[in-house]
Amino acid sequence: MSTAPTSLLSSKTTNPLAGTGTIAWLTLMVVLWGLSWPATKLALDVVPPLWLAALRFGSAALCLFVLAIVRGVCRLPTRADWPIVASVGLLQMMTFTGLGMIAMTHVDTSRAVLLAYTTPLWGVLASWLLFKQVPTRLQLLALVVGLGGIAAICSPWEMDWSAPGAVMGSAFLLIGAICWAVVILHVKQHHWSASPLALAPWQMVLATVPLAGFAFVLEGTPTAIPFDQRLVELLFFIGPVATSACFVISAEYGRRISTFGMSNFTLGVPLIGIVASVLLLGNTLSPLFMVGLSAVFFAMVLAAIAMRRGQRHQTV
Repeated sequence: MSTAPTSLLSSKTTNPLAGTGTIAWLTLMVVLWGLSWPATKLALDVVPPLWLAALRFGSAALCLFVLAIVRGVCRLPTRADWPIVASVGLLQMMTFTGLGMIAMTHVDTSRAVLLAYTTPLWGVLASWLLFKQVPTRLQLLALVVGLGGIAAICSPWEMDWSAPGAVMGSAFLLIGAICWAVVILHVKQHHWSASPLALAPWQMVLATVPLAGFAFVLEGTPTAIPFDQRLVELLFFIGPVATSACFVISAEYGRRISTFGMSNFTLGVPLIGIVASVLLLGNTLSPLFMVGLSAVFFAMVLAAIAMRRGQRHQTV
């Protein structure tokens, strides 16, 4: 399960046309993020969701602290950066991931990854409601098409509403996606003092501590978790690889392409997650789910195009 580092939206692009090395690294990042969803589902078979979220960010924070020390950028965030540390740490990492992992114990991985990545649609709605930024016709079309796809995926004809936690799980995923959208808007408004890489370990620590506290209260102590070789391998992939290593790839190479290009890259994450869930977990995709998937994906493409047009107008 992945949460793309929204702090990278603050980075200035240095080259609108990336080289083959940049494309290769970003492709690897997207593949790893996509594979993290079925890996998370497998880990949830033996690890309670909140403890899994805490282990994920705790291990990733440790790796990034080591990297920050080696690079000489490990220092406390300034007062100006603490709001964005809190926003990303508590809303994107803690809330999005915590709710998402709880949801994945009740819904299949294909639905989870798709609903989680409806963030661009909620971004249009949030900017309209919070900042009075009236959406363009293309953004409105993206919102309507996307909401139609979500309605199809969450309809009683596609999912069993009577199944324990089914409706709650879908609602948690959508709430998490909305929180992520709010963070993206905050990132765009924030004036950065330190680099995203320097702030990332602090954001992850801020997510880990309350997640571990909630896990201890709601799920008990982690002593009952069977830490065998298979689970350790899954945890290593979910935390140090799919979280910290992919964050470094994003920080190093994401700024070399435009925000529009980066958003197009991340569109591949839910597709890879869904395909991997079908191949590795045996998830099945009904015709109605495919209709909803097509609608949501088309809506995200429209939202990305609308963003691209907005950037062009700002530079004129």
